[in-house]
Amino acid sequence: MQTDMATMKKKVAIVTGGGSGLGFAIARKFTQAGIVTVIAGRDEEKLARAKTELGTLCEAITCDVSNLASIPDFVAKVHQQYGKIDILVNNAGINMKKEFTEVTDEDFQKIITTNLTAVFSMSREVVKHMLQQGQGNIINISSMAAQYGIPKVIAYSASKTAIDGMTRAMAVELSPKGIRVNAIAPGFIYSEMTATALNSDPERKAKVFGRTPMGKMGQPEDIGNAALYLASDAANFVTGVILPIDGGNSIGF
Repeated sequence: MQTDMATMKKKVAIVTGGGSGLGFAIARKFTQAGIVTVIAGRDEEKLARAKTELGTLCEAITCDVSNLASIPDFVAKVHQQYGKIDILVNNAGINMKKEFTEVTDEDFQKIITTNLTAVFSMSREVVKHMLQQGQGNIINISSMAAQYGIPKVIAYSASKTAIDGMTRAMAVELSPKGIRVNAIAPGFIYSEMTATALNSDPERKAKVFGRTPMGKMGQPEDIGNAALYLASDAANFVTGVILPIDGGNSIGF
């Protein structure tokens, strides 16, 4: 996709982990809204399939965010191709379910590197360009694991709680310079994987629905809609917010 006058007038977004799941749902809402969207991920085949489905406003570029050294080149490539970066969605993330005492230092660090350090590195590189533009928009993906305690996901919980703190700190420092920073905290969102997991664990399923006032799971497009709102001019005065999209799960009893 070449930079031309029509492309320059459109907003340009990066969505990490955009090849599947919530990242794909966000990318779909962005492209439907006329935003040129670069999806990044490790799996070339998955990215190619997503690009085909998302259409001409989508570009797929391979980037493993856990390889921190590759991030500056990736951001430079996107900026060189489009001349600007208006929106960054830090969605890429990994999880690991293990008993607390069985989590090794390497296990813990792997989650922190992908879910937290890479978000910082990606944001830092993109912000360098946003500062020159005088405007920008960053959306981090948090989790219910930062809203309350969930067992057996200690590293994930630590990474997502840190994301909330980083979102607020970034917002305070960058908003005066025209860059809004917010986060979305998804609740239990439907996917084949989560549905299968809950169906195989009736007790956990009852707990999830019992503390979700709306009594159902969300859909990936609910997260896409929230991201589109935060990225849009409709949210011009919104910054430093951790927005739960959870059917009330985080305040449920």
